[in-house]
Amino acid sequence: MLTVVKNQLRVMLLTVKYAITRELLNKVTFFTNVFFMILNNASFIIQWVVLFSIRDEMGGYTLKQVLLLWGFASFTYGFSHFFFKKAYELHDTINTGKLDAFLVQPKNVLIQAITSDVEPSALGDMIYGYIVLIIYGITIKNFFLFTFLGILGGLCLTCVSVVMSSLSFWFAKTDVITDTINSLMTNFATYPDGIFKGVVKILFYTLVPVAITAYLPVRVMVDFDIITLLIIFGVTFFLILLSFVIFNLGLKRYSSSNLMIARI
Repeated sequence: MLTVVKNQLRVMLLTVKYAITRELLNKVTFFTNVFFMILNNASFIIQWVVLFSIRDEMGGYTLKQVLLLWGFASFTYGFSHFFFKKAYELHDTINTGKLDAFLVQPKNVLIQAITSDVEPSALGDMIYGYIVLIIYGITIKNFFLFTFLGILGGLCLTCVSVVMSSLSFWFAKTDVITDTINSLMTNFATYPDGIFKGVVKILFYTLVPVAITAYLPVRVMVDFDIITLLIIFGVTFFLILLSFVIFNLGLKRYSSSNLMIARI
């Protein structure tokens, strides 16, 4: 079992490596995309600096905690879109028959499908996350905790997209729902959860688990709590299992389109 996991991980990393190599054929474009993504993220912080110049806290968050929230939102988004870009196009891969190219390979279909390309600008999101961490106050403990929680959050984002996209095996036009959920997961992760009330807040802690990718990680960083950390890990592990189960169940219903496509 461990050998299978090890081999699959090696294949996944090689796939990502080759995708990065393709992007680096045009180094100027690659690094320009990264730089402007960092600049784009930094510009949004200005609004929070202005707001916190008026009041000391907002939704129970201080300015430094909001910065940390943005750090997690950027890092998780960047990690997910850099390593698993195709998870956000999986519904198109299923609907257009492009999944055929992965069925003939002796490795896991889902992993191969979602790691077959990278999003260069997403690297800028990850770097920006660490820049925010430096501003917040970086220590060895904070660095490793931020990275660990950020990776879990990125996996969570990816799994939610996979689960929603896998509905394409059963239903048509699920791309609208998938894109909506993905937008909710990323956009609302940059706002303090204290400003949300009632049904909306419950939604972000359950069906649309923004809390796992942003809110709870901030709490762990500010005031370390092993129980909260275990909850984040447990929910992420559950979502990973759920994404594989739903995808594999749907794969049994998949009908090849006999599309001839080569992967280079």
